[in-house]
Amino acid sequence: MSDRIRCACRRCTIRSLMGPAIIITVGMLFLLDQVRGGNFSFENTYPVILIVIGAISLAAAASPAEGHVSGRVPPAAPGVPGSAPTVAQNQTPGQGQGQ
Repeated sequence: MSDRIRCACRRCTIRSLMGPAIIITVGMLFLLDQVRGGNFSFENTYPVILIVIGAISLAAAASPAEGHVSGRVPPAAPGVPGSAPTVAQNQTPGQGQGQ
């Protein structure tokens, strides 16, 4: 499981819509190509994907970042009294190590 903290600020919420918006846009472009054909072929309408990406990026940049949480969960404090230090044990010797 990931140790990342999920941010619920408005900026991150809008940014999280990028993937679904692109998938819906591509699906709509393929649907229009199948239904209408001609001018709605994917080769002619791919700039719409760039417009959707730009619109979502602009909305995310313009939204406030109040309450933004970044980073990972801080590790436990080392050297807690009463606990033994944790040392990683190498079970198998690697190259250049004696047996």
